Amino acid sequence: MLNHGVQILPARGQEAIDTALKADLVILNTAVAGKWLDAVLKDHVPQVLPKILWWIHEMRGHYFKLEYVKHLPLVAGAMIDSHTTAEYWKTRTHDRLNIQMPQTYVVHLGNSEELMEVAEDNVARRVLREHIRESLGVRSEDLIFAVINSVSRGKGQDLFLQAFYQSLKLIQHQKLKVPKMHAVVVGSDMNAQTKFETQLREFVAKNGIHDHVHFVNRTLVVPPYLAAIDVLVQNSQARGECFGRITIEAMAFKLPVLGTAAGGTTEIILDGTTGLLHPAGKEGVMPLAKNIVRLASHVEQRISMGNRGYARVKERFMEHHMADRIAVVLKEVLQKSRQHSHS
Repeated sequence: MLNHGVQILPARGQEAIDTALKADLVILNTAVAGKWLDAVLKDHVPQVLPKILWWIHEMRGHYFKLEYVKHLPLVAGAMIDSHTTAEYWKTRTHDRLNIQMPQTYVVHLGNSEELMEVAEDNVARRVLREHIRESLGVRSEDLIFAVINSVSRGKGQDLFLQAFYQSLKLIQHQKLKVPKMHAVVVGSDMNAQTKFETQLREFVAKNGIHDHVHFVNRTLVVPPYLAAIDVLVQNSQARGECFGRITIEAMAFKLPVLGTAAGGTTEIILDGTTGLLHPAGKEGVMPLAKNIVRLASHVEQRISMGNRGYARVKERFMEHHMADRIAVVLKEVLQKSRQHSHS
């Protein structure tokens, strides 16, 4: 950030207060940033509220606490990653906290130019694909279905592995001829294996599918894995992802996506066109298993869905699309905050 000319200040102290008071616009990033207002600004909160744009990325229930969001009705505006999430925040704050959301703007995220450069470089993709597959012990002709996310119950790795196991049984029962299939779970923590991850590994061992399932340590560098796999599974549960950046990143690599019909995922994936949707929860296990079999059996569908997903990314989910949308929001909120200060 310093290399890009961004000044970085301590979050607490007089300098933070002075900066917030002098600023034309203050952006709170994430729902929990609301606690910073009372803790740091204290008596100056009323002066700053009318020039705050609150950028919210969360949708889990524990964020809906008055200590976090009690000032929401008085800020200049809120910015949220998806229409589904925005509607959820509107309903939940009203019903649970009896407060009103401010004017809310929806801004979908976009892929960075750096990621697109890798995704569109055929040589780089081939090298990365070969390297990762070799490290996993997976042949070039095998099929990989992967979840790339932090390993937790909310991300649905358990239900994904159940669905993958069922897909193997379906293929065997229907005597389908498909390449050997692998499930890859990227996002493990090898140093501090949780009870949930232990249960995942026990499921694999119990059902004898250890030669089909691979666990990969969590990483911030996802392009190599996107280059190596054939299908991304976005299996976030309950209300799903607010948006799910990994979904548009996978689409940039021309991968079809199997996603839960929940949250912002429904605003990214065109069901039957760029991927396939299945219900969240246990009722989604068999539909996901059938979708895995469907894509394993039809290479032309995988390719066509991947190509359409890539076209959709280029049309609306690029970094410059996101920048344009944010610019419109910033101009409108800035104008509103200035009008308030003049009045």
